[in-house]
Amino acid sequence: MNTGGSVLLLILLVVPLAGALVVAGLRSDVRAAKAVAMGVALIELALTAVVWFSYSVADAAAGTRFQLEFAVDWIPAFGTRFALGIDGIALVMLALTAVLVPIVLGFSWEEKLPEGRSAAGVFALLLATQGLLVGVFVATDVFLFYVFFEAMLVPMYFLIGRFGGPRRQYAAVKFFLYSLLGGLVMLASVIGLFVVSGERLPDGGTFTWAELQRIAADVPESTQIWLFLGFFLAFAIKAPLVPFHTWLPDAGAEAPVGAGVLLVGVLDKVGTFGFLRYCLPLFPLASQKLAPLVLTLAVIGILYGALLAVGQTDMKRFVAYTSIAHFGFIALGIFAFSSQALTGSALYMVNHGISTGMLFLVVGMLIARGGSRLITDYGGVSKIAPLLAGVTLIAGLSSLALPGTNSFISEFLVLIGSFPREPVFTILATVGIIFAALYVLWFYQRTMQGPVRGDAVLAALGDSRGDGPGTMLDPAVAAARGTTGFPDLSKREIAVLTPLVALILVLGFFPGPVLEVIHPSAVATMSEVGLPDPVGGMSR
Repeated sequence: MNTGGSVLLLILLVVPLAGALVVAGLRSDVRAAKAVAMGVALIELALTAVVWFSYSVADAAAGTRFQLEFAVDWIPAFGTRFALGIDGIALVMLALTAVLVPIVLGFSWEEKLPEGRSAAGVFALLLATQGLLVGVFVATDVFLFYVFFEAMLVPMYFLIGRFGGPRRQYAAVKFFLYSLLGGLVMLASVIGLFVVSGERLPDGGTFTWAELQRIAADVPESTQIWLFLGFFLAFAIKAPLVPFHTWLPDAGAEAPVGAGVLLVGVLDKVGTFGFLRYCLPLFPLASQKLAPLVLTLAVIGILYGALLAVGQTDMKRFVAYTSIAHFGFIALGIFAFSSQALTGSALYMVNHGISTGMLFLVVGMLIARGGSRLITDYGGVSKIAPLLAGVTLIAGLSSLALPGTNSFISEFLVLIGSFPREPVFTILATVGIIFAALYVLWFYQRTMQGPVRGDAVLAALGDSRGDGPGTMLDPAVAAARGTTGFPDLSKREIAVLTPLVALILVLGFFPGPVLEVIHPSAVATMSEVGLPDPVGGMSR
C-alpha cells in the first residue's frame, strides 16, 4: 500500500462521517445528539480553517495543481486509488460547506418535524451529507469522485423523504431518480475514460485525474464528445440547468429548511464544480465544441428561472427558481472560457450559497411563525417583526447582486469576463439582472411592506375578523400583538443569521482574499482547455 502527502483532508472527510454515526446512536437522548452534532460541525469548521491556511496561493500560481494530497491504493486491479487533494476552487467550496453546516444545525435546533421523527436523525443526516460533500470536492480519482457523487444522494433522500413537507415522498423519489439517472450515465463515461486511458498509457487504464488530464489532448474529438455528454448530463441535472431542473422546485419546497439550505447552497454546486473539475480539463475539445449548446441552456435558465420566480406563490419554490436563474450565470461564466469569468463563476458558487442559504433561512423563519408557505398569507411583517424584515431585505439585496453585497463582484466578473468571447449571450444574460430586481423586490413588497395583512400573519396575531390576503389589521394593534403572536428574531435566530450577514458585507467590500485563492486554479483550468485567455490576467 502506497501512502503519501498530508492526512488533513482525510481527517476533514472522516470527522463528519464519524460524527454522524455517533449522533445516530443518540436517538434516545436528543439533547446530547444536538450538542454532539454542533460540536462536530464546529470541529470541522476549525479543521477547514487549518486547511485554508495550509494552502499556498504562491504554489498554486507556480503551477502546483493540487495540494495537501493524500493517496493510498484502493482497488489496484481496476486502477483506482483513494486519492485526495484540493485546488483553490475545491478549497472555497469546503469553506462554504463548513460555514453553512453549523448555521443549519443552529436553525434546525428547534425546527418542527413530522410526527414520530427524531431531531437526532436530522442532525446525523446533515453531518453525513457534509462528509460526503467533502469527499466530492477533494477526490482526485475519478472513480472515487463517482462513488461520493452517488453516495451523497442517500442522506439527502432521507432528509427530504422522512423529514420534509406534505409531498415529501414524491419530492424525494423525484430527486433521487433524476440524480441516479444522471449518475448512471456518468458511470458509462467513467468506464469509457478508463478504456481510453488504457489504450494510451503504458501501464494500462487509470482513474487518476492528473494522468487522465495529461492524455486529454490526444483523445479524438468524437470520443471526447461522447464522454463529455455522460458527465455533462449528470452535472446539468445536479446544477440544475434547464431543462433538467424540474426536480429542484419540488425538492426545495418539501425539504426541511436546514436540508434545503444545504441542497440549494452546496449540493447543487457539485454540478457546476463538476464542469470546472472534469468537463473542461478532461474533455477540452468537446467543451469547446459544445459550449454554444451549454451557453444557450444557461441563458434560457437565467431568463426562464427569473420569470417563473415572479409567478410563484410558494416561498420555498420561489427560492428554488431564483437558484435556477443564478446557476445560469455560473454556467455562462464557466463556458465563456476566460480566466475572469471562471474566477467569477467559482466565487459566484460561494456567494450564491451564502445569499440563497440566508434567503431560505428567513423564509423558514416566516413559515415557523405563520405556518404557511404561501406568499399571499403574509404582509406588513416589517411592522411587527422589523429585524426579520431587515435580514430578509439584506438576503434579497444580496440575491439581486446589489453593489456592496457579496454577489455583485462575482456577477460582475462573470459578465465582464464573458463579453469578449460571447457578447450576445452576455447581453441576453444581463437582462436577467433586471428580472432579479423584479422578483426580489416583488417578494419583499408582498411579504414585508404595506399594512399588516394575510391569513398567516393575522392568525398568528389572533385576529379573526376575516379571511384572505386582503384582510388588514390596524398597525397599532398589530404592533402590540406582534411581540407574542408573531415574534421578531430570537437570540438563537440572530446568532444563526449574523455570520451570513457579516459574510455578505465582508465579501461585498473585501473579496480579494477569496479571489486570490480561486484565480490560480481558474488560470490552470483555462490552460487545460487550451484556448487563449481573451481578457488576460486579472489584477488583484
